[in-house]
Amino acid sequence: MSNNVTTVSSPWSAFSGPNLGYVMEQYDLYLQSPDEVEAELVTLFQQFGAPALATGEVSEAVNVEPGNFKKVLAAVQLADAIRNQGHLAADIYPLKDRKLDTSRIELSAYGLTESDLVEMPAALFFNEVPVSVNNGKDAINYLKSLYTDKIAFEFAHVVHPEERAWIQSKIESGSLKAKLTVEEKKAILDRLTRVEGFEKFIHKTFVGQKRFSIEGLDTLVVLMDEISNQSNANNMKNLQIGMAHRGRLNVLTHIVRKPYDMMFADFAHVSNEHFLPKDGSLEITKGWTNDVKYHMGATYTSPTGMKIKLAYNPSHLEVVAPIVAGQTRAAQDDTTNAGAPTQDVSKSLAVLVHGDAAFPGQGIVTETLNFAKTSGFSTGGSIHVISNNMIGFTTEHFDSRSSVYSSDPAKGFEVPVVHVNADAPEAVVQVARFAFEYRQKFGKDILVDLIGYRRYGHNETDDPTVTNPQTYAIVPKHPTVRVLYGEQLASEGVVTNDEVATLDTTVYAEMQASYDHVKEVGETAEHIIIEMPDAVKDGFPVVETGVDKDRLKKINEELLAWPESFEPQNKLSKILKKREDAFETGKIDWGHAETLAYASILQDGKSVRFTGQDAQRGTFSQRHLVLHDKNNNSEFTPLHNISDAKASFAVYNSPLTEAGVVGFEYGYNMENPNSLSVWEAQFGDFANMAQVMFDNFISSSRAKWGQKSGLVMLLPHGYEGQGPEHSSSRMERYLQLSAENNWTVAYCSNAANYYHLLRRQAAMLGTDSIRPLVVVTPKYLLRHPLAGATAEQLSQGSFQTVLEQDGLGGNPDKVERILFGSGKVTIDLADQIGDGSEFDHLHIVRVEQLYPFPEEKIAAIVKRYPNAKELVWVQEEPKNQGSYLFATQYMIDIANDNGKKLTYVGRPAMSSTAEGDADSHKAAQAKLLAEALAK
Repeated sequence: MSNNVTTVSSPWSAFSGPNLGYVMEQYDLYLQSPDEVEAELVTLFQQFGAPALATGEVSEAVNVEPGNFKKVLAAVQLADAIRNQGHLAADIYPLKDRKLDTSRIELSAYGLTESDLVEMPAALFFNEVPVSVNNGKDAINYLKSLYTDKIAFEFAHVVHPEERAWIQSKIESGSLKAKLTVEEKKAILDRLTRVEGFEKFIHKTFVGQKRFSIEGLDTLVVLMDEISNQSNANNMKNLQIGMAHRGRLNVLTHIVRKPYDMMFADFAHVSNEHFLPKDGSLEITKGWTNDVKYHMGATYTSPTGMKIKLAYNPSHLEVVAPIVAGQTRAAQDDTTNAGAPTQDVSKSLAVLVHGDAAFPGQGIVTETLNFAKTSGFSTGGSIHVISNNMIGFTTEHFDSRSSVYSSDPAKGFEVPVVHVNADAPEAVVQVARFAFEYRQKFGKDILVDLIGYRRYGHNETDDPTVTNPQTYAIVPKHPTVRVLYGEQLASEGVVTNDEVATLDTTVYAEMQASYDHVKEVGETAEHIIIEMPDAVKDGFPVVETGVDKDRLKKINEELLAWPESFEPQNKLSKILKKREDAFETGKIDWGHAETLAYASILQDGKSVRFTGQDAQRGTFSQRHLVLHDKNNNSEFTPLHNISDAKASFAVYNSPLTEAGVVGFEYGYNMENPNSLSVWEAQFGDFANMAQVMFDNFISSSRAKWGQKSGLVMLLPHGYEGQGPEHSSSRMERYLQLSAENNWTVAYCSNAANYYHLLRRQAAMLGTDSIRPLVVVTPKYLLRHPLAGATAEQLSQGSFQTVLEQDGLGGNPDKVERILFGSGKVTIDLADQIGDGSEFDHLHIVRVEQLYPFPEEKIAAIVKRYPNAKELVWVQEEPKNQGSYLFATQYMIDIANDNGKKLTYVGRPAMSSTAEGDADSHKAAQAKLLAEALAK
């Protein structure tokens, strides 16, 4: 018989004749009176449904006396328990320090004996019986050998039957236990020798230096090596890897091919650029502040052209997962044509390596898992790997999670879980092949729980015996996987013990030679100092961003044209039709100007990707980038139909998560630097949940790692009496992170200036001048006439870092007070002054770009008003928040240089961001406006 077992989806196909008739009678009774049916049959009916005639041939029919049905059904339940719960009894713990649970798969638990099983045919358990299986006893033993060995499976939670059937077939065909070739075994031994030798060499040569050793999980490199091989064989263009510190240096060395001498140079404090491969196969980037070695990444280009990329990562370890997912999606998307981007999931694969304590402990993991099937964030499946050393820093599993396994959160997303013993290299290879094949076939995430241990403490200077004495009484006595596998291959006759020892010596000597080279170069070579690029030092280039008025009018017409068969909601149709007249009335509102900016950017050949909660419509119903037919809910995206567009446009409503989405967009933008990537918070304060991304990546990645980003972040902000959370975007946090021209922080008061700001950002994409853009965006101003734009404003000029209030400052000698502010408060002031005829004593300056602060422009304006005694910073935000404290460091110098007094008008310092009720808000707002405008 064939060894390619096809398993049955229910036990009913094994019954025929009167036996099947009996079961069918019992099912009819179950439907009427379930209490009268045996409990075992009720369980099977609930699990497998109605008994039915077999549709295919059964290799051996079951002929059981009616009185023995209880035994037969118990045997079926036992087999089912082995498949679903055998993992609890599996040999997956290298240290054998976890009690295994065999209670669910013991014969006695089902009232069975071996003699009972011997009497049962194998066809009861398989549709196509394996060669070695002759009866029920053989069948149960065969299943136990598959489900309780070095690999364990959890897939009962997968909803789709075809997936479960495929997984079960793969397991029960025995393919995951297939023997490797002699060459493959030798290659694994060589890899393990190098992995262990690398760690031993560093441990001995660089005593006391942190490296976050891989030891105890050495086969992580074997696993990733096989995934890389499979990716190469399947013509994958990109393999994107995200991982934490543990084992990172080993993965960099043996998967990303960072040469030994480059790595040893990092430890020896010699510039590793001296050892960069001259063939260009390895790319590294560095910033001028640099970072510790176990945060760094690299990109390796294989001889086939496939790129293997290990993402740069800070100490917030799991947060790199959505970033790598975003990079993977960007590598899959073709954005070079008009319309929606075209995704090809075969181009790129994400491998995300997680810590065992972090996987269930960090919410960002769940956020990333939740992306898997969403249209805007799917990647055709990621391979997740838990690098499971069975401990979190010093914390045991019973203190770090409430679940049996670290991997359990994945089951909520129907992700199959494969546990594998890290001391079983051949099993690890088979699991890697299985995981890759599953991803390719079903386009879904899969999780490999690689279970090992940690040979040393959290780092090499840490003594784990202090907090985990029992475990670390076992670890020193436990042979390394290289030793175990060498002994195995020697016993199989694949290699001799002498060959194993010689290989170890040879590899160590190779590393010593590399280190000797590093010492030799270090004696004469100059240390390379990374300087801040001139393009960053010099700030922004001058970019003309106006668009010809006739071109804009044509774009506008195309934005308002939809198919005759398409019928948007009546109210929305009227709102959009008003945009037809906006060019003549001179009031192009915020959302309209933004859409025109995107359309013109597409015509300039830059793609646009826009995501956020409710981004398609806009939180405040201001955008409407995707229209819905009121009759059938079909969608129409006007920006897909702009003539002369040379790049794609995509807008996605994102999951209700911030950190994950911001990270994803940051990764997407890095991988596709010519795409304008825009993320919008539903309200600006929602970005609080993504603060780790702002702190550790977006604001600092160029200085630390030399990685450029042009990500745009829109943060709705403004005091309208909506309470503390929905007033402030906490702009002070972004200003506090501002330094070294690392990004732009803008708070525009005018739709035209916002339009030019977006176009300036798009124009800088792909250049050294690019940097992220934080835009504090309005709510109340979205439709305010004073914040609207004219067609002339859009067709001419460029982004202005400073705007002066029309109608004021015309008589410089009379101006006694100059008000400075940003955003909504400046429009509130403009509302109050009208045509300015009664306010000769005032001038108002809108600071549209807060960082880099336009100090020179402001100083030039102040010099025009020699009689002004007072410079006043006006803001809605409390004194200890908003932009005041940041601006003060510049405004004090300007005031002192010109003999002026600097004062503040706004809310007093507060622990909350705003008042909690509308009446209190109105009173506070009226007070600050009156104080600002007083003579």
